[in-house]
Amino acid sequence: MSEFDNVTAPPPPPSSEAPQEDRTIALLTHLSGIIAGFIVPLIIWLINKDKTDKSWLNDQSKEALNFQITIAIAYVACIVLSVIVIGGLLMPIVWIVNLIFCILAGVKANAGEAYRYPFALRLIK
Repeated sequence: MSEFDNVTAPPPPPSSEAPQEDRTIALLTHLSGIIAGFIVPLIIWLINKDKTDKSWLNDQSKEALNFQITIAIAYVACIVLSVIVIGGLLMPIVWIVNLIFCILAGVKANAGEAYRYPFALRLIK
C-alpha cells in the first residue's frame, strides 16, 4: 500500500446528521479560504480535533485545510514562475479555482454533506 492510495479517498459515511451549528461552522471554514487562506481552517481543526462529537466538522476542517495548503503551494509556484511571466498569468486562474471550489464546498457543507475537493494534497490525515 503506497502513500498515494489515500489521495482520492471518498468522504467518510455520515454516522449521523451533522448539527446545524457544525454545518454553519463548516460553511464558514470553507468560505474563509477565499480571503484568509489556511488560517481559519487550521484554527477550527485545532480546536475540534480531539472532540469525538465533532467528527464531521473535524473532517471538513481538515479537508478545507488540505485544499488551502494546496492553493498556497500553487501561489508560491506562481510567484516563482512569474520570473518567466507565466506565473503572472496563472495566479488569477488559481484564485478563480479557489473561489469556485470554496463556494461549492461551502454549499455542500451547509447542506450537511461531506465534501471532497477534486484535487488537494492530503497532508493532514
